[in-house]
Amino acid sequence: MSSEEFEKLHEAFGCVSEELRRQCERLAGCPGEQKKRLLREIDEKVDETNEVLDGMEKEIKKAPPSYRNQMNVKIRSYRKDVSKLQRDARSSDTGYGIHSDVKYTVYNTENEQSNYLSSQRALLLQGTDRLNRATQSIDRSHRIAAETDHIGSDIIEELGGQREQLERSKDRLINTGENLSRSRKVLRAMSRRVMTNKLLLGIIILLEVSILAAVVYVKFFRKH
Repeated sequence: MSSEEFEKLHEAFGCVSEELRRQCERLAGCPGEQKKRLLREIDEKVDETNEVLDGMEKEIKKAPPSYRNQMNVKIRSYRKDVSKLQRDARSSDTGYGIHSDVKYTVYNTENEQSNYLSSQRALLLQGTDRLNRATQSIDRSHRIAAETDHIGSDIIEELGGQREQLERSKDRLINTGENLSRSRKVLRAMSRRVMTNKLLLGIIILLEVSILAAVVYVKFFRKH
């Protein structure tokens, strides 16, 4: 949205609507033919005002949603003010007669229908904008869910690999425990053999000492 262009249109609307208001105020004191001419000028000024409002609506379509909604409400209010000025001007007219009233009624009905269609179009655009934002939000949610699913799959695969490593480590620990048990049995058996050997060696030493003592006794003390 070009804020500069919108401001220009808004300023132009202010000037045109103010001129329209002055024309409506002059209408009360005008005689018949002059009043008819002034009414035609008022109709032309109303058309010009509506064209400016149409341009403003085109500009705010490019604006952010929050600002767009606010300005749509303001533009609808402007249109109501313009329609009211036109109705007030027509109601003060007594010189057109039946044909003028019929023409005014048809024009006023068309103008109200145009305003209603404009408001409905604005509401439709707002609804479409909300729907687009909701669709984009859903798409982002789908992308996040897909990324999360991919990450979850990677984590599951990694956990599976770690589980296999833990199972292999467990098997190695079991084998190591079995090897340690066999080693302890071997060490206990070796310890028993060492004790047995020490006991036998002690007995042999005692026997040798006894024999040596006997020999000494026989050799040296038996002669006396």
